[in-house]
Amino acid sequence: MFGGVGKPAGWASILIAGGLVLGGSMSANAADFGGDCCADLEERVAELEATTARKGNRKVSLAIYGKVNQALMLWDDGVEQNVYSVTNDASRTRFGFKGKAKVTSDLEAGFKIEIGIRSANSKRDNQNNPLGASADTGFDIRHAWWHLKSKTYGTIQVGHTPTASQEITESNVAGTGDAGKFSDVEDSGGGFRLISGGAQSSQDWRRLIARTGSAPGEGDRREAIYYVSPTYSGFSVSAGWGGDDFWDAGVRYSNEIGSFEIEGGIAYSEITDEVDNSAIHGCPTNTQSHCQMLGGSISIMETKSGIYGNFAAGQMWDDDATVNVAGAVDDTYFFWAAEAGIQKKWNHLGKTTFFGQYYDYDGGAVQRTFSATDAANSFNADAQIASSEVQVWGLGVMQKIDAADMKLYALYRHYEFDMDLTDGNTIQASNALEDFDVLMTGAAIKF
Repeated sequence: MFGGVGKPAGWASILIAGGLVLGGSMSANAADFGGDCCADLEERVAELEATTARKGNRKVSLAIYGKVNQALMLWDDGVEQNVYSVTNDASRTRFGFKGKAKVTSDLEAGFKIEIGIRSANSKRDNQNNPLGASADTGFDIRHAWWHLKSKTYGTIQVGHTPTASQEITESNVAGTGDAGKFSDVEDSGGGFRLISGGAQSSQDWRRLIARTGSAPGEGDRREAIYYVSPTYSGFSVSAGWGGDDFWDAGVRYSNEIGSFEIEGGIAYSEITDEVDNSAIHGCPTNTQSHCQMLGGSISIMETKSGIYGNFAAGQMWDDDATVNVAGAVDDTYFFWAAEAGIQKKWNHLGKTTFFGQYYDYDGGAVQRTFSATDAANSFNADAQIASSEVQVWGLGVMQKIDAADMKLYALYRHYEFDMDLTDGNTIQASNALEDFDVLMTGAAIKF
């Protein structure tokens, strides 16, 4: 973390000390109390300042922060087994800059810029590519916004920002999301091809879930304006709007009542966008997107025992489903998920968490074409998804290392898939699909 307002003396001391070390002749000058010793010292400090990264001004605080989350991903698609080294996209590696400045006793201004890093994408790699496509690795913008925050009236953020529905289905007081989010299962191998009859399909299994793997009801960061109210008795309300035609609104709660720690929220989002079909990613690809989503979650921990539970659910309605996919298909998509576990400090390193997860998705039509020769296609013609189901259960352990702000984890997940296809006239089951197993084991360390 770099600097805070009002600490120039500390930095000057560091720079002066650096000048003494780097300047081999400084000791001789220090012993000579002649008139040009101070001038020489000031010159050396100026040289160091010219080559040192520092804040742009003294009015706005600046903090540099981030996280590294890398893992080994052991996978079995029913035909092949292998091990990849990946960035765990459940909470990917990132770095960022944030700062704030006091405007009045009630008002502050601030900003946040955060860049995500994927060296190998656990959400997009597959049997044929251990990294993921080049477009799925490298840098991406997570946050780029400024805010005005009033203690009395709330906060406004403008830029590439979360909105009211972002992370609404991910409440988790135990913090196990670094290993794998209980309500978003695509992060552990979502890019892997479906397997049927020992052969690969052309489609990833995450395509069975309407939002390309993300949970129905779950929002995203986007170019928007976002408002959050002050907190009253643990409650806050929020709303966001973004172009072309997106808006959402929600209520969140975070509080401690006796020995119980509680976190939760619910949000509604809607898009009627004739141009940008990525604003709720997962509305079937079309120049017209008309989607509504409702999602929420709650997480409760009894802090004395360490026993906790998380629950999430969400639904999406896609008004264009019957336009994009021919036939008598459904236009609703629903999921629910739960996690339960215990978190206690059983050793000197920090708290240990043992947990189990379950996820269930049941959805309607998705505009994904399976060719007549695709391994999963039971028709003798091109077909699309009429409906699909995904069930996941998992077991995990996480060890916190307090001295390094680090989490070691291992998470095993078992996936099962079912799918009905339509050729536009009739609906029938796809060819049988193999189960998928994955073990993510790695560490996340903050700085």
